[in-house]
Amino acid sequence: MRWQRIEDLRIDHDLTQQQVADILHCPREVYRRYEKGIRELPLSYAIILAKYYKVSLDYLTGLSDEKGLK
Repeated sequence: MRWQRIEDLRIDHDLTQQQVADILHCPREVYRRYEKGIRELPLSYAIILAKYYKVSLDYLTGLSDEKGLK
């Protein structure tokens, strides 16, 4: 599964892959693989990203088009 939303959110927030990798405490190459769907994004990382970007997990995973938390 390609995580288009995490790439779009990263770009919308003017962040580099390295900056997001630093937030997740992982190597940039590992984060790049999450964005491209080569590696499965761990739930713990998805939670960190959802909190950081202030979006719901449903939005982050593509289950909803509503960004906000309810």
